[in-house]
Amino acid sequence: MNKPTLLLCLCLLSLFTNAQTTRRDTVKVGVYVTSIHDIDFKQKEYTVSLWLWMKYRNRDFNFLQNLEVPQAKTVEKSFAVINSSGDQVSLQMKLQCVMKDTWKIGNFPFDRQTLRFSIENSQFDSRSLVFVPDTVGQHFDPRFTLRGWTIDSCLLSTNIHAYETAFGDESLAKPHTEYSAFRLRLSIRRDAGGLFWKMFLGMYIAFLIAYVCFYIHADGMDSRFGLSVGSLFAVIGNKYIIDSALPESTSFTLVDTLHGLTLFAILPSSRPRPIPCCW
Repeated sequence: MNKPTLLLCLCLLSLFTNAQTTRRDTVKVGVYVTSIHDIDFKQKEYTVSLWLWMKYRNRDFNFLQNLEVPQAKTVEKSFAVINSSGDQVSLQMKLQCVMKDTWKIGNFPFDRQTLRFSIENSQFDSRSLVFVPDTVGQHFDPRFTLRGWTIDSCLLSTNIHAYETAFGDESLAKPHTEYSAFRLRLSIRRDAGGLFWKMFLGMYIAFLIAYVCFYIHADGMDSRFGLSVGSLFAVIGNKYIIDSALPESTSFTLVDTLHGLTLFAILPSSRPRPIPCCW
């Protein structure tokens, strides 16, 4: 290959690279969580209030209309401020979202949960838009506290979310699209000391009542049987009350283990003792 041809190829490659670079804009994103409340285990949801800000150059992104929160049940936007002076657009707004998430209840009430929040642009895929996290400063208000919970960590990250569909775009060779996603992950831990005794104290009292049966003479079989059966129903009732506040689970949880052990421990109290023979 002669020198003019090589120079022409390099120029074309440079122009193509520059075109690709100009088409792909970077969006710098930051968040500041002001409140997390209404944690509902039964419905698998919680409510989060936060400030969201973005800085980018492509004015067509229009995040006021194209902002998508994939895991949200409802999204409310307020206090939106846009500054488009110069060659950069700055957007700041407050969001209140009811988020749907999955809960890990295997060690309830000594459980740890991860609350997730993510955003995407519904109109521009990863070929045109890439998120970059703004990691300067705090990401949540240290003055707000989750009652009964301790915040362990708050992490920001970005990734590419792949969808195995073309969303009706026939120009794509295969049904596959990718969108840049910005994610917030908040790890929380339950302060379960008081909650544990509040939920299981009745069960353990029923267990102690059942073992009073061992001090009842075998002549009082009716009293002994009544105490043991009453304790069994008390433990079963306690389990149903706790299960009614938790989402359904196919795995064997700590709650199931404690109630199962207590039920098996109560069963021997209903076994009759032999009446000693008197000659």
